[in-house]
Amino acid sequence: MLERWNGKKLLYILLLGILVLVFLFLLWITYPYFKEVFSFLWQLFLPFIIAGFIAYLLYPIINFLDRQQIHKGLAVLIIYILFFGGAAILLYRVYPLVIQQMNDLIENIPQFVNMYESSINYIYSYTSFLPETFHDRIDELIIRLEDTLDQLVSRLVNGFTHFFDMILIVTVIPVLVFYYIKDYQGMKHLIKRFIPVRLHTRVKRMVLAIDKSLGGYLRGLFFVSSIVALMTLLAFKFLQVPYALLLAILIGLTNIIPYFGPIIGAVPAVMIAYTISPLHALYVVIVLFIVQIIEGNFLSPFIMGKNIRIHPVMIIFALLLGGQLFGIIGMIIAVPVAAILKVIVKHLPYLLSTDN
Repeated sequence: MLERWNGKKLLYILLLGILVLVFLFLLWITYPYFKEVFSFLWQLFLPFIIAGFIAYLLYPIINFLDRQQIHKGLAVLIIYILFFGGAAILLYRVYPLVIQQMNDLIENIPQFVNMYESSINYIYSYTSFLPETFHDRIDELIIRLEDTLDQLVSRLVNGFTHFFDMILIVTVIPVLVFYYIKDYQGMKHLIKRFIPVRLHTRVKRMVLAIDKSLGGYLRGLFFVSSIVALMTLLAFKFLQVPYALLLAILIGLTNIIPYFGPIIGAVPAVMIAYTISPLHALYVVIVLFIVQIIEGNFLSPFIMGKNIRIHPVMIIFALLLGGQLFGIIGMIIAVPVAAILKVIVKHLPYLLSTDN
């Protein structure tokens, strides 16, 4: 009986894996044709997704206050005011500085390029004995790197500006968060109506497993990334690195991405520091290395623990797939999505079982 059950479980996993791969392939193929539709749906549902995510992060605090005999309505109001009030103050203080540094960075890109070209020419003079094809390849690489950096910074500015303008304009998000938290139990009962009664216990067990695996990880991850951004900002201010705030925010955001994130965030910081002096670039590398040691050996183990138990090979695969499909955003959401799929695959045989 056990062998037959294991065989069924393996078959379910294989079939689900094939279906997911086929779905992703079809999505990749048809995306250019339905790009406008996907863009419309994304803009339509984005406020609901953001509000749901914020409510998911805040709800455990509401539960904690509720257990302390604080009226739930009052607890919701306290957390709501603290979170959105703090976010509004932070946004009011930080947002103009970030946009100013971004615009300044774009204006100075030609100057940075000239500096790097001078450095490359200096290197050429000491590598003149190498074949000419070697120098041609370096020239091609530099041109490609310049174009990529220019496009990346421009997209970042446009995307950052558009995103926060939308958050400021779409005031429905705070309202949605309030009702998500306030009517949490009512929403649970509403969702239950669409699930067959015989599956209630099974679905509940699966959802609890997803929450146990994902909830602590996400909350810890954002807390750790905020500390990493703060430590980086203080260090860059001390070293007088240009665009310290912008670079610290970028490093904090990319820290969410396992393995590749610290490298992605470090490259712009090192390149900008190099415009001051090679010694400054070395200092930045040392600072970022120390920050990663603190994050990897002290912050993450104590704050996050090991909520996500996914093999590193699968994490890397998920990161590469997410990056290919949706760029940096895809890499950020890759691990949480992989964690959810892992729990669903694990519980799928139990969900589809005909046993009561």
